[in-house]
Amino acid sequence: MMTPGPDHPITVEPATRRWRALFAGHVIADSNRALILREASYPPVVYFPREDVAMEYMSRTDRQTHCPYKGDAGYYTLLMDGHFAENAVWTYDDAAPSVGGIAGHLAFYTDQIEVYEVDDAAVNPHHDEEVRAREAEAMPRSEVDEIIQHTDAGDGRSQREHWEPNVSQPDGGVR
Repeated sequence: MMTPGPDHPITVEPATRRWRALFAGHVIADSNRALILREASYPPVVYFPREDVAMEYMSRTDRQTHCPYKGDAGYYTLLMDGHFAENAVWTYDDAAPSVGGIAGHLAFYTDQIEVYEVDDAAVNPHHDEEVRAREAEAMPRSEVDEIIQHTDAGDGRSQREHWEPNVSQPDGGVR
């Protein structure tokens, strides 16, 4: 197996956006966990996690190819609504260590299957929740500790004096 280097660079990185694959008018892959492989002067290739691909429309074929940098590729044929794309999907089940991240992922020949970026917020009803969860994970521990110290200690008392209220009580209301 050859190792990527300055004369033939290969990088694999997580996609920063959601990606989809469309065949015969149907979305057959949809992922916000895709990987982008950039190899030398070739166009970038999007690799989808197998779990994010509609595998029920694919049949493994006997076709195999070998890349000296990535390893042995296996192929799938896609059949949907009478449309047929022979050997249009490939995978490296046992990818070379230098590109190990793509192992078990699937890629599509873009002359047969449309692969495109999608604005996650436009198609994912949980986008805002996922963004908030990622931001919460990134919140510095000192901010979290500050918030926790103003909560109930478990015995009905605050661990620290409450903050000054930022709203006023309406006049004439029941108290």
